[in-house]
Amino acid sequence: MNKRDPKLTVLQFNECINNQDPDGLANLMTEDVTLVEGEETAHKGKDAVKNAWTTFFNMCPDYKNHFTRIESRENMVIIIGFSTCSNKAVDGPALWTARIENDLITEWRILDDTKENRKSLDIAT
Repeated sequence: MNKRDPKLTVLQFNECINNQDPDGLANLMTEDVTLVEGEETAHKGKDAVKNAWTTFFNMCPDYKNHFTRIESRENMVIIIGFSTCSNKAVDGPALWTARIENDLITEWRILDDTKENRKSLDIAT
């Protein structure tokens, strides 16, 4: 059960991403958090996900997320936006989803902004 709007948790989590703060991210994750990139479950568990973020920040020190739309559907938050980074592989349009439990991130999913992914998330194109 969430005590506050799940979008607030997502915005706080993204602030930690943009500040490259893995400890702040860990404070906002459940113990069994899952980080999913595309269709693959990349990392599961708070320590593994925190380590993944730390590695990512070392590889992409100028990475930032910019949200243009955010909406919540019960405990799931859907985000449309883009990232900026000198690493072109992670620069550009993106979709994210987050599942929230007890005001903590239990799943963070990063998706390419494609018609197929928008359709699967029931987002107007």
